[in-house]
Amino acid sequence: MLHGFLGDATNWLPLMALMEPHVRCIGLDLLGFGDSSKPPIRYDIAQEVAFVHQVLAALKIESCYIVGHSFGGWVGAAYALAYPEAVKGLLLAAPAGIRDDSFCGRYDHLRPLLWRTPAVDWALKLAKPIASIIGQRPAVDQIAWFRQELMAQPAACSFLLDRLRPEDAIDTVEKEIYRLQVPTLVITGDRDETIPLWHSQTYANEISNAQLAVIPNADHALPQKHAAELAALIVPFLTSKA
Repeated sequence: MLHGFLGDATNWLPLMALMEPHVRCIGLDLLGFGDSSKPPIRYDIAQEVAFVHQVLAALKIESCYIVGHSFGGWVGAAYALAYPEAVKGLLLAAPAGIRDDSFCGRYDHLRPLLWRTPAVDWALKLAKPIASIIGQRPAVDQIAWFRQELMAQPAACSFLLDRLRPEDAIDTVEKEIYRLQVPTLVITGDRDETIPLWHSQTYANEISNAQLAVIPNADHALPQKHAAELAALIVPFLTSKA
């Protein structure tokens, strides 16, 4: 189980509780996230794929199903492309990894949050009283949390810094996923404002015989908020492939 951006393996605990009576579940903190090591390197999808491969080799797991959410779905798809014989099937929940140049412009205003200077933290602290007066305190608190998370996770910082421009998005997988032949289930929520529906549709359309399931009234936080709906889709999928 591969978590999303700024997440960790604990995001899967609600789903694990529902699935462990049926299958063995392994949640992994991707390289640079959670309790995994955080070396001072340039983080990219290839690094994460190599890390997953090393972990599975250490666990002596020759093949398995990969469940990936958002960023973890991107890593999972890239892993299946690199090691198709090691993947029994893919379960991709709102997967990232489809090139979308609109993302770059959408987050340009957040660029200062990546600056490693206390001036940004001081500015956010000073902004909170004003934000309270004009009714924007929740937004500022959210930005401050995002800044705190980024500073604590060098992988997230590195990944964003290297992909602020459209021309830097060179490790997306939409041009390669047509090569995947493994059984695949793509799941998304109809209220996801982080990963657009067409990203999931691209995975489902390009991967041979892939299935697409849309969960009503679900946002992007599928593992955390919609574990029951995920389990209701994933367990029958795994059972049918056993």
